[in-house]
This record gives sequence, C-alpha cells and structure tokens, in this order.
Amino acid sequence: MAHVSGLVATEEFNNPFEYCDIVTTTTHKTMRGPRSGIIFFKKELEERINFAVFPGLQGGPHNHQIAGVANQLLEVDSVDFKNYIKQVKKNAKVMANVLLNKGYNLSTGGTDNHLVLIDLKNKAISGSKAEYVCEMVDISLNKNSVYGDTSAINPGGIRVGTAALTTRGFLEKDFEKIGEFIDMVIILCQKIQELSGKKLKDFKYILHQNYMTDIENLKREVNEFAGQFDFVEFK
Repeated sequence: MAHVSGLVATEEFNNPFEYCDIVTTTTHKTMRGPRSGIIFFKKELEERINFAVFPGLQGGPHNHQIAGVANQLLEVDSVDFKNYIKQVKKNAKVMANVLLNKGYNLSTGGTDNHLVLIDLKNKAISGSKAEYVCEMVDISLNKNSVYGDTSAINPGGIRVGTAALTTRGFLEKDFEKIGEFIDMVIILCQKIQELSGKKLKDFKYILHQNYMTDIENLKREVNEFAGQFDFVEFK
C-alpha cells in the first residue's frame, strides 16, 4: 500500500488489512515520513517474516531512520494529518477536473486518491516527451504506462501526485493553475513535435535549437507562481 499508506492510515482509502495476511508499505510518499519500509503480518507468520528480513535481506538497523519513522507515525495519528490527507484528495479532484475540461483522458475517468494518471494518446504526445519538458520548466512528474501501451520504455501517459504541493500549502484554486501549467507543457510539446517528428532524440534537438525562449518563459512563470509558497517550516 506504499503510495496510499497515508490515506489508509487516515481512513481515507480502502483498508487492505481486512483482506491480507501480509501488508507492506514505504513510509515516505503520502505518509510523508523518511524513506523506509514497514511489513505488517499476522502473528503466526512472525518467525518466517523476521528470518527472511534478517539476516536474509537487511543489514544493520539504522536507528536514526527508525526514530524518524516513529516520529512520523505519531504525526500521522493526528487531526492535522487527517486534514492534510483530505486536502490532498480535494486538490487531486480539482486538478483532474481541470484536465478533463481541457480534453484530456484520465485513467478511470478521474481520481479518488492523490494521483492523476493522464493518458496522452489523444494528444499524440508520449509520456517521455511530456516528462522531459516538464523537468525543463521545473515541474516534477513521472512518465507512466497507461492502458493500451505495448512498451514501458515509451509510455503513453504521465502520473501527477498532489501530496508534495499540498504540504507546501497549495489549495484547490492553486491546483487549477497546476492543471493549466500541464496543459501549457503539452501544447508546447505538440508545437515542437510538428517540426521534429515523433523520435525523442529529434524532439530534444529541435527543442534546444528552436524553443528555449518558450521554455525559459514558462519556467519563469512556474517559478514565480511556486515562489509564493513556503517549504515546510521546521521548528
């Protein structure tokens, strides 16, 4: 349940413990903790699980990481974290609706969690191209396979999550702007591809030769917008 662990912990997502003998999760992503992992198991599996982890897989324990996970789990069991996860879901729905209204196809037609999986086939742009241009304008997201893809090397979609920006204080109106930025990236990708053709190598070449002004302008707009929001204040 790695991606949805924060939602499960706050009862904002289906609970796998009702159906599974073993549940695994990372502790970052929506749980918003340090990078680590947890294995939950029924008592009768304890000896087999523990032996498989150590000495079979794990080296020495990292006590600072264990302490970090414990501290984060304490935060997860709070009203503030519950409200945060609710806002994560609201933001995802708003962004999904903006993209739907702009003619994008979304896997499952929308979202009930923190992720929006955008199928770009009807835009004739690969996930690799969209990811590359997004990175150039300081938008971090992932290319992702979507239904109908025949190769994970050249996926037909992108995956966008709302957890990190929600942590920075983004609300629904702000994610409307995020949806607009993603649309601007795809429109730019289409313009570049008209000259380059579909090969990623040619796409990158034409981008750097002809479209760096467009990239810098969009990058500046993205950073001016994001600059209104602080990172988490550590006390």
